[in-house]
Amino acid sequence: MNTLTVGLVQQRCSNDRAVNLEKSDQGIREAKQKGAQLVVLQELHCGPYFCQSEDTSCFDLAEPIPGPATEYFGALARELDIVIVISLFERRAPGLYHNTAVVLERDGSLAGRYRKMHIPDDPGYYEKFYFTPGDIGFTPINTSLGRLGVLICWDQWYPEAARLMAMAGAEILIYPTAIGNDPQDPEDEQRRQREAWITIQRSHAVANGIPVISVNRVGFEPDPSGVSAGAQFWGNSFVAGCQGELIAEADTTNEQVLVAELDRKRSEDVRRIWPYLRDRRIDAYHELTLRYRDE
Repeated sequence: MNTLTVGLVQQRCSNDRAVNLEKSDQGIREAKQKGAQLVVLQELHCGPYFCQSEDTSCFDLAEPIPGPATEYFGALARELDIVIVISLFERRAPGLYHNTAVVLERDGSLAGRYRKMHIPDDPGYYEKFYFTPGDIGFTPINTSLGRLGVLICWDQWYPEAARLMAMAGAEILIYPTAIGNDPQDPEDEQRRQREAWITIQRSHAVANGIPVISVNRVGFEPDPSGVSAGAQFWGNSFVAGCQGELIAEADTTNEQVLVAELDRKRSEDVRRIWPYLRDRRIDAYHELTLRYRDE
């Protein structure tokens, strides 16, 4: 295959799991009708973004892998003959939970999983309360459509994560995401944050010569604790080519299904003229393993 058609499902989420699953289901089916061979869902799409507050009852939302969600979307992958990337609150053991992406093959089987490595702990994003950092590492997942470098949300700000995936042979970087604004922030600050989010991911495409798929939530979700003003998820899901060019982009307010075509040969062509991997000074990068370089 010289081309790969990818689908992105940008949706609102509520406390009603059945409604959320139905939205994802319909979005996947729409993407398939438009020719998608690979469909990516947003971060934690089965429910609301519960990390706005710290509440032990939210651990009841976690599920095992394999489990209900992998069975549901595995059956859909098998029915539609597509690869699907889903995002789950994984219950690994009592008291041990992860923020995990799962790749489902065209026959419905589990191709692999990725556990989120970088865990934020900021106002409105109290993920360290819920998620143990991943222990699988930055390893691409092999599928019938190629090697997928799946990362999750906060990982997208770290060039090291993207580089390690590329160095391990990832052909695409994929970021299920849940990011938004504090509704009380000024409009210019909200714009700067969103543009920074887009820019950093496009830079990963450029620096590694591979496409990037980023799928974000959309819509307002209140803070269940009532402490903050809630989160206004900004959507803007997009696909960038291997020179950072925007191939497809959703808006900031609506539920949307994006479909884009990727030229599988472009990475090889671009890397021949921009050979960043060839020219890396691996003999001089040892200090990257330090937290900070003190004088």
